[in-house]
Amino acid sequence: MPEPGLIDWMSNLLGGAATTLVGATIGRLMWHSGEVRKGQRRFFGPELLWEIPVAIGMAIIGEAIASYMGAGPTVTTGIVALAAYIGPRGAEVLLTKWLLRTKP
Repeated sequence: MPEPGLIDWMSNLLGGAATTLVGATIGRLMWHSGEVRKGQRRFFGPELLWEIPVAIGMAIIGEAIASYMGAGPTVTTGIVALAAYIGPRGAEVLLTKWLLRTKP
């Protein structure tokens, strides 16, 4: 059995729901930091408040995807962080490409 990692530690300390929200928040902060680096935002600007509902929404979507895939807790947190990083627009692009590819 592999050693418990960071996600396992956070889940034991905070619980699964809090770990999911931390993963989503970190995903959105990674995206936000990229925008700050490009000079499109200030780090502590009003735009940062708009990232809260996006992080929560993408956490819900990420958990649903992970549940559908039957992923474990560590993978679920990774999927949530990825979903939060790509955000709603990125999810829309991926879903559109997937639907167009699978269309008969």
